[in-house]
Amino acid sequence: MANETNRFANSATNNQMHPKHLITLVDLKEFRQLLIDDFKEILASSTPQTKKWLKSIEVRKLLNISPGTLQNLRINGTLPYTKVGSIILYDNAEIEKLLKNNKVNNTPPK
Repeated sequence: MANETNRFANSATNNQMHPKHLITLVDLKEFRQLLIDDFKEILASSTPQTKKWLKSIEVRKLLNISPGTLQNLRINGTLPYTKVGSIILYDNAEIEKLLKNNKVNNTPPK
């Protein structure tokens, strides 16, 4: 730590810095903590971004289904899709809608 302090002092002298412009290690540590606090606040307040369009493999992983099951969902019209060339894309909002519409509420019989 003493070597760093000397290095900063020597560099300040070489650059003809005025003493009122000198930044101390304490100043740097305070600035570092302020940055960390700001980053934590930003990360806590940000909402995760979801992709608008998903490829077949992403949908299969998300729903934990096989390629055949995904194909059946396409064929019977359960899950709308868009085809661009040979790539099949699924709208993330449609997948969420499908999950909401097929939600099963288990209520105990009375």
